[in-house]
Amino acid sequence: MRVLVVGSGGREHALAWALSRSPMLTALYVAPGNTGTAQVGQNLPVSVTDLDGLVHAAVQHAIDLVVVGPEGPLVAGLADRMAAAGIRCFGPNAAAARLEGSKAFTKQVADEAGIPTAQWEQFNDPAAAHAFIRRRGTPVVIKADGLAGGKGVVVAATLDEALAAADAALAAGPVVIEECLTGPEISLFALCGGVDAVLLGTARDHKRVGDGDTGPNTGGMGAVAPVPGFDGAAALDVFVRPALRVMATRGTPFRGVLFAGLMLTPDGPRLLEYNVRFGDPECQALLPLLATDLLPVLVAACDNRLDTVRPDWHPGATAAVVMAQRGYPGVLEGAGPIGGLNRAGLVFHGATRTEDGQVMADGGRVLTLVGVGPNAAAARRAAYAGVAAIDWPGGFCRRDIGGADV
Repeated sequence: MRVLVVGSGGREHALAWALSRSPMLTALYVAPGNTGTAQVGQNLPVSVTDLDGLVHAAVQHAIDLVVVGPEGPLVAGLADRMAAAGIRCFGPNAAAARLEGSKAFTKQVADEAGIPTAQWEQFNDPAAAHAFIRRRGTPVVIKADGLAGGKGVVVAATLDEALAAADAALAAGPVVIEECLTGPEISLFALCGGVDAVLLGTARDHKRVGDGDTGPNTGGMGAVAPVPGFDGAAALDVFVRPALRVMATRGTPFRGVLFAGLMLTPDGPRLLEYNVRFGDPECQALLPLLATDLLPVLVAACDNRLDTVRPDWHPGATAAVVMAQRGYPGVLEGAGPIGGLNRAGLVFHGATRTEDGQVMADGGRVLTLVGVGPNAAAARRAAYAGVAAIDWPGGFCRRDIGGADV
């Protein structure tokens, strides 16, 4: 099969890496890709926002399967356009991608499906939002309704912080305000085809930029997989299959990966959000554990044939540590060349480029160092051994990824 992966981050490198190992693969392209994806496939200079260009590239290269990494193209309708061109696409159409494109839509589906989630309200008017916040009190969670690159959520501890966060979110569109839940978070990944779902695994993401979960939210500074003691298969019946049934009843069946962000509250697990694609860096943590050929699994989901495949997993655990450019997620500084990659073990590239034969940082989250081991502690040691091998003064990472899981 001829496959096109859409995206340029660590998630897309991990997908391309896994797909490149498939005996079914005959050609692999990545658009636009990065330095790492160029090692396992051919990069194409097409932006993820250029939907027409992506369809043209898929037609030009006789692509059999398009695998979409980021949420933006899915929400914008890339799967619809591929379908119109007669090309199989792994990822939901625009109507189903609203599960990530609108926080309010997710809440409506959860309520209709009876899925446990936080109490919530949606607002378009600042005065009404302010009045609600004052009535509810703090802490309170403020969510931009639309896409925000994983950084559209503010957990406001004070009234002033909550009002300011609501105003900032409302400047871009509607806002969802909900009760503040407490507890550890879990990322649950399910392969979905219509109303059927198969567990792909669980992971724990580390969102905040600093050790001890301090500082602003980021796209993700690291992840561990699987989450010890959590029954992901049972969770599908609570958080995934009911949503799939509602989506099918609405005439918008979901195909692709459904990523349920959960919080383990004192009253039991609660849904925080849905994402309609693999997480980054959770994907980098999950795929090295996959013992099954990824390509036929993705095709089966596209074709509503999930009953014909069941993913199998290697025993053990992984830890994925993100190295970001200094200043992230704010003003970036200290890019420079990156050395030591050949000594660092399993490395997935994110924002990298090649200049005069050297790998260069290209902004934001740059590398993911993945450790694999028989248990979480061994995986964590392996990941940080990889970090130690990297020679990049302009980079930094959290030093506590997986610390609570060993």
